Amino acid sequence: MIPIQILRVLSTIRRHDVHALLMGGQACVLYGAAEYSRDLDLAVLATDDAVPALRAALAALRATVIAVPPFDVAYLVRGHAVHFSVPPDPDLGPVPPLRVDIMSRMRGVAPFDALWDRRTTIALPDPTREAELEIDLMALEDLVQAKKTQRDKDWPMLRRLVDASYDAGRDDAADADRIAFWLRELRTPEFLADAVHRFPREADASTRAAVVAVRTGGDVDTALAEEQRREVEADRAYWLPLRRELEALRRAARRE
Repeated sequence: MIPIQILRVLSTIRRHDVHALLMGGQACVLYGAAEYSRDLDLAVLATDDAVPALRAALAALRATVIAVPPFDVAYLVRGHAVHFSVPPDPDLGPVPPLRVDIMSRMRGVAPFDALWDRRTTIALPDPTREAELEIDLMALEDLVQAKKTQRDKDWPMLRRLVDASYDAGRDDAADADRIAFWLRELRTPEFLADAVHRFPREADASTRAAVVAVRTGGDVDTALAEEQRREVEADRAYWLPLRRELEALRRAARRE
């Protein structure tokens, strides 16, 4: 169940016509790969035309920036996350402030326009308005890509996301895109072996080392570990200049 404070934020975002996609732990909850997440992560359209609506929504929520960088389009475009704290609504009872992180650009993830075009939209009961609330989620394939970070906690979540997709769709007629997604992203060896067995033609065409290992009796675990290692190193390299910029901003803030 999505906490009421998060539904309030998403409802406000929707009412202000903000182009925002739910990602992170809350999106994983809705895709059936997590049980609970305390924070809210959003991918947003960061253009001069789009940001005023986002600013209006954040102002309506009385959101305040709680860390560097400041809320500026330039930082979002460069790949930074901007971190907010949203105070509780007194009418919703005694709940703690909600942390909301927004991003516009992520390593290895398509530009926002492409993310928006292939988004998933679901409807949930909105107890704050006694109606249904439509929520735009990052598509599963994009959410999986966004989870390929240097953070240890993201990799089990990534695995559960793809496992949930495969487990739910294994008895259905899968299209070519979904088969390709499973063979490209499955990280549980048993599920990957099952997919290779079910889709031999597609598996034979795959150059993914873990798929080749399944087909040839190789070491699947080692192939998966090496795959993860490469993604972690790429993420560290991507964030290195951004972290240096954040450190410079922190030093400047301490001097003020």
